[in-house]
Amino acid sequence: MRAYVYVTLKRSVLDPQGKTIQNALQKLGYQGVSDVRQGKYFEIRLQDLEPEQARVEIERIARDVLTNPVIEEFQYRLEE
Repeated sequence: MRAYVYVTLKRSVLDPQGKTIQNALQKLGYQGVSDVRQGKYFEIRLQDLEPEQARVEIERIARDVLTNPVIEEFQYRLEE
């Protein structure tokens, strides 16, 4: 089983790197871009876990290790 974890800054947190990317895109002619938020992506391989166990384990890993809960949030999906 694989877990795909996406970590981003909370909407209430200023994202200067995302703003820099947005400005660069507009200077390159991509005028339709109105906002960019950057983040982190993790692909984690799990073995010998039932789907519910995998969900609990990934949520714990994401919350305790991969994110700073003060400024970041996460989403994930699991695939067999």
